[in-house]
Amino acid sequence: MKKLIPILLLIFYTGCDDSFTDVDNNDIPDSNVSFSKHIQPVFNIKCVNCHGVGITEAGLDLTTWSGTVADPSIVFPGEPDNSRLVWSIEGNPVVQPMPPLGSSYLPLTQDQRKGVRTWVKEGAKNN
Repeated sequence: MKKLIPILLLIFYTGCDDSFTDVDNNDIPDSNVSFSKHIQPVFNIKCVNCHGVGITEAGLDLTTWSGTVADPSIVFPGEPDNSRLVWSIEGNPVVQPMPPLGSSYLPLTQDQRKGVRTWVKEGAKNN
């Protein structure tokens, strides 16, 4: 039994680690960023555990495009510098960083942050 515990712990922690997902390896283009192809997969892996159906921290549901853009102060289409979503993932001190400091969730990669910024800049389209 004692030999089984480390193996079970390894399996458990491996299952919790999102570094094994392909979402961190998918390149997001510099333009024509698609919500369904590029942004939603990132949100599904990195954000919806806290900002999803039934668990909408800060009133934010990132499981759908309509939930993501529902509040113009969160996503201001065409203006990433005025969008709290962009501020939070880029570490703007005006808002709480996402994921929160000390969280077990991994932050978005630089490419993912740039992709979200570009998507908002291009109008936060439902594409």
